[in-house]
Amino acid sequence: AWYVPCLASLETLQELCRKENLRCKSIGITNRSLKSYEVEYLCDYKVEEGTEYYLVKWKGWPESSNTWEPQKNLKCPLLLQNFLSDKNEYLSRVREGKALKVRNHIKALKPAVADYIVKKAKQRIALQRWKEELNRKKNHKAMILVENTVDLEGPPLDFYYINEYKPAPGINVINGITTGCECADCPAEKCCPKEAGFILAYNKQKKLKIQPGLPIYECNSFCRCGPDCPNRIVQKGTPYSLCIFRTNNGRGWGVKTLQKIKTNSFVMEYVGEVITSEEAERRGQLYDNQGNTYLFDLDYDSDEFTVDAARYGNVSHFVNHSCDPNLQVFNVFIDNLDLRLPRIALFSTRTIKAGEELTFDYQMKGSIDLTSDSADGLSSSRKRIRTVCKCGAVCCRGYLN
Repeated sequence: AWYVPCLASLETLQELCRKENLRCKSIGITNRSLKSYEVEYLCDYKVEEGTEYYLVKWKGWPESSNTWEPQKNLKCPLLLQNFLSDKNEYLSRVREGKALKVRNHIKALKPAVADYIVKKAKQRIALQRWKEELNRKKNHKAMILVENTVDLEGPPLDFYYINEYKPAPGINVINGITTGCECADCPAEKCCPKEAGFILAYNKQKKLKIQPGLPIYECNSFCRCGPDCPNRIVQKGTPYSLCIFRTNNGRGWGVKTLQKIKTNSFVMEYVGEVITSEEAERRGQLYDNQGNTYLFDLDYDSDEFTVDAARYGNVSHFVNHSCDPNLQVFNVFIDNLDLRLPRIALFSTRTIKAGEELTFDYQMKGSIDLTSDSADGLSSSRKRIRTVCKCGAVCCRGYLN
């Protein structure tokens, strides 16, 4: 299904809910907020006759209900701290001298400062809600955090979190597999990889031991082995807490790990809509003009299908390109053995420190031969317009495509 963002503002929705005495937790209208007042954020500051006042936005109430309250009545130290921090951040950026000016014995913030503080407060609330939404929808235990200390950009308006492929009509990403291995000890017996003619992809420490280009065959839902089987890695989802953060060099959002990741460890899957190559060509023309790069060709065996993570995806949607990446692409087969429709997994190529950004090469394929002619993991439709690369690597090629 296609979704359309609500065109009504939060304030309009709050007013409608209050008028009809309706509760809606997602926009802050609860039993508590209907009957009491809770500070949502602070909008402005002034001093009158020696008393400090803050303009308060009440949670669940429209901005038209904002009131000036003396500081002594406010029991919200964190919100006061955020207010002062946002004020100082703005002043440091624009290099203004004083935050206050005097008119008729009234000290007040400059309108531009107050405007920035309100926008920052709204952004903070929006990012918190987005973080909560992402963590509700994810199917793995690790946490997803969101951070923006760079600009006023909020959550993407047209992005929907999914945990697995979303096939377009007519495409079947589950091929009806009905058999699995009978192993009691998967690594030691003729397990799923051997049945497919390949070696087991993982060692005893559950780390990758195969070379790029070789497929990964994991045990499936019909296998005798249990959830602790060492050949069930990708299907369990990312084991690391990750943070979607705003980059400071014009690359938009990025993803960093909050935990140390050892070499050859599974990090995340690349998921999105599975579409035909013909549809990918059509969408690619639109994405070219926007400078977007979300099409990933499923070309392990053929070029029939493409994954489009532009509107539907998981954390991998926000992973940036690097010409010297720390993640490598591998093709994975679990409950679907159709060679045209592998799952795309990203594994670490080296030890990654906590706080380090995660990247992969947008031209990288799950192939041993990464020549300039064949290395086009992201759809070839992107080659019409060359996008400048901002990865900053010493070996940077200069362009994403």
